[in-house]
Amino acid sequence: MKIVVDTNVVISGIFFGGNPRKIVEAVAAGSVDAYATTEIIDEYTGIIDSMIERKQGRINQSILSPLFSAMKIIETGTNIDVCRDPDDNKFIECAVDAKALYIVSGDNDLLDIKEYDGIRIITAKEFCDEYLK
Repeated sequence: MKIVVDTNVVISGIFFGGNPRKIVEAVAAGSVDAYATTEIIDEYTGIIDSMIERKQGRINQSILSPLFSAMKIIETGTNIDVCRDPDDNKFIECAVDAKALYIVSGDNDLLDIKEYDGIRIITAKEFCDEYLK
């Protein structure tokens, strides 16, 4: 199953746990195929670095490297402008070009869209309830 994971889910999974951690672990284990672009990976790492500097939460180092190793990095050619927050369009562009089934997010700017071009935009809890039982 192909998914795109929004930054807030990755950060929550690495630092805090819960359903986001289950998703991050599933990606790291290869149970779920997660796609990203270099721009998305840069966003992940920028926020991780910032949180480490501010000492917010404890990073789960044992999952960070396997997570990034397991992610499939693609280049996108699609340009989409549907999000209230234009910075979030990159997740939809990635999902379209990866032919992903889901974008997993905690961001209302994405969640309010609900679906784009057959790609469902759902919360970490919804994804876990449906696929990581």
